[in-house]
Amino acid sequence: MTKIEEKVFGINGCQVHTLQAGNPEGQDVLLLHGMAFQAQTWHDLQTLSTLAEAGFHAVALDLPGFGKSPQCSMNPQEVLVAVIEQAGLKKPVLVGPSMGGRVSLEFALARPDLVGGLVLVGAVGVQENRKRLAEIKVPCLVVWGGMDTISPLENGKLLEHSIDNARLVIIEEAPHPCYLDNPDIWHHELLAFLKEQSG
Repeated sequence: MTKIEEKVFGINGCQVHTLQAGNPEGQDVLLLHGMAFQAQTWHDLQTLSTLAEAGFHAVALDLPGFGKSPQCSMNPQEVLVAVIEQAGLKKPVLVGPSMGGRVSLEFALARPDLVGGLVLVGAVGVQENRKRLAEIKVPCLVVWGGMDTISPLENGKLLEHSIDNARLVIIEEAPHPCYLDNPDIWHHELLAFLKEQSG
């Protein structure tokens, strides 16, 4: 059984709850979540244990106001900077579905020095950032549900075409949270991408 640790970071009066698994010496992977989900989702889906067993160091966080992190005044970018620094993460790969995709995308644009790669899953906020997408230079895996009605597949194709080092994977017939619909494909593609980067 993979050991999952709960850690809470106190940041400027904010309490940020995380779940962590895997070898701290492994490539860091920082998992965000969508509007209807939380860090626990990655535990329930076995993404945390899958990453840990493959040698990665996985950290899933609850953004303020979600899961076990109380609402606070810090914005998501400030929270990410603080968690990356306090947890000692080295250029983590950010995994961002939906709302977490927007946070990851905008963080990669604001703090490219802190990001080692991006995994954007049905990300929202793509059109709002379209003029700057070409600025992203880190490797990017774009995963989309073929039946996504919340963030249309066109957004995934825009990311693929605008970011130099991006690859699009479409999970056919899957809705917006496509990783929940087909965790086997999701884990296969995620591990393949991460191993490519760390190899």
